[in-house]
Amino acid sequence: MAFWWPILVIVFAFAICRFLLMLIPPNVPSIDVDVSDVLDYGSQTKEESYIYIPRRGKAVQLDRVQCYEPATMKYLGFFPALTTDEVKEHVAHARKAQKVWAKSSFKQRRQFLRILLKYIVEHQELICEMSSRDTGKTMVDASLGEIMTTCEKITWLLAEGERWLKPEYRCSGRSMLHKKSKVEFHPLGVIGAIVSWNYPFHNIFNPMLAAVFSGNGIVIKVSEHASWSGCFYFRIIQAALAAVGAPENLVHVITGFAETGEALVSSVDKIIFVGSPGVGKMIMRTAAETLIPVTLELGGKDAFIVCDDVDVPHVAQIAVRAALQSSGQNCAGAERFYVHRDVYSSFVAQVVKIVKSVCVGPPHAGRYDMGAICMQGHAERLQNLVNDALDKGAEIVGRGSFGNLGEDAVDQFFPPTVIVNADHSMKLMQEEAFGPIMPIMKFSSDEEAIMLANDSNYGLGCAVFSGSQHRAREIASKIDCGVAAINDFASNYMCQSLPFGGVKHSGFGRFAGIEGLRACCLVKSVVEDRWWPYIKTKIPKPIQYPVAENCFEFQESLVETLYGLNIWDRLRALVNVLKILSEQNSSPSGARRNQ
Repeated sequence: MAFWWPILVIVFAFAICRFLLMLIPPNVPSIDVDVSDVLDYGSQTKEESYIYIPRRGKAVQLDRVQCYEPATMKYLGFFPALTTDEVKEHVAHARKAQKVWAKSSFKQRRQFLRILLKYIVEHQELICEMSSRDTGKTMVDASLGEIMTTCEKITWLLAEGERWLKPEYRCSGRSMLHKKSKVEFHPLGVIGAIVSWNYPFHNIFNPMLAAVFSGNGIVIKVSEHASWSGCFYFRIIQAALAAVGAPENLVHVITGFAETGEALVSSVDKIIFVGSPGVGKMIMRTAAETLIPVTLELGGKDAFIVCDDVDVPHVAQIAVRAALQSSGQNCAGAERFYVHRDVYSSFVAQVVKIVKSVCVGPPHAGRYDMGAICMQGHAERLQNLVNDALDKGAEIVGRGSFGNLGEDAVDQFFPPTVIVNADHSMKLMQEEAFGPIMPIMKFSSDEEAIMLANDSNYGLGCAVFSGSQHRAREIASKIDCGVAAINDFASNYMCQSLPFGGVKHSGFGRFAGIEGLRACCLVKSVVEDRWWPYIKTKIPKPIQYPVAENCFEFQESLVETLYGLNIWDRLRALVNVLKILSEQNSSPSGARRNQ
């Protein structure tokens, strides 16, 4: 052991140095992004307070997207609600720029990513503050969900993106041994993305990074509930594109309501949508008119399963974070807690203790553990779900506390809430809550836990905890979902080589990972002669037109030669193939049919 210790230290140090060098090479330029009109937003009037989006010379509309800070209800600004014609104009500009960008090198695309990465790392506080003010989440929640996930995606693309977009050679099979087979990945053109408000920074950068790195243009419609930060983040992208000499119209961020989104779906070559099942169905209907590919991420009702052999205090901490991250406004958040009856009481006690210590308030008015609810009126819907559960026999056993909420924004907060005696007759266990509520239900066996987890219209993810990793894997393998974490919560999304998406009402298609990157591409199969021009493809004489009398005998023997299961039958068939070919070559017309 004494001999190996210095070697291990050297290897570890080398790995760390290589990792640091890989992240931000020394020759990455810095970019300047104008922040002058976003830092003093509190002193601006409604007429002055907005980040200007170029309108291509159009007159300013009366329809506007009004933006407010959920935690204080301070006015942030307004943005134009684009019309159908304006959306089509944005797409047309992106399409023109994409034709130039499609010819760009991976070296140029990687430099674009490095410039973004450098800016993000150096301006974490600014980015998180914008997200926090626009959605009500805390700075820590913004860092976890916005900064780390985006940086991880960039570093994965830098390390592996080019590899997965290069032509991939495949087996040609038995009948095509003389051929080379490959799959090529070409840009689709202009990708449209309609993204949700809960992670405004990452939800813009996630589709944009994959689209641009794979050679596409992209037009992103940001949510009307997070347009203020989204339009600022667009400036970062524009500055990075300019720094690498990319066409300025390659990426667009647009604002508006349903009409704007519908126009985008009708104009692009693929649509990525993050939102609700109801709107997802509308997206599909519109996309069907132009037959474009669709990726839908429609939320979830993720199960969090706790077996009887766990370290309860350890799992309780993870459970609370899984429920309260971004005030529970997390697509992959834990919304249904199934706990084995043998550890049910101790788990509930631990969770209640933690939740009661959570203080809720405006993130920038003090050090609070949890922030506001983003959408107006959503806190009332959460309370209705709780009331329905209480009416059906559930019980509230723990709630967090409120700080100084402020008179104007009191309706934008909801206390973290622990509910026991939950069952599947309650809406809280069936509908996506998207809030900081922990409904906990007992189970007696692994089979029951699996049954309960699968009793849902949603199927995005699950988390399974057990002292036996094998047991946890077995349970997770039987749950109908697209994402499974073993003895952890949502760690999948930090592994950006993995695809992300769900089944059932959680949608279909995948973003992130190899699958998400290639989903931005036209996947083209290409076959060519392996030894061209020395050996060229030639149709055997028996099946050349006009076909020979023994053409089927030849074809039958050829099939058995290639695919027969008995070696002796295959050899016999091969002899017959060679015999027929020999006869054809020696007497090219003798074996043909009478014409």
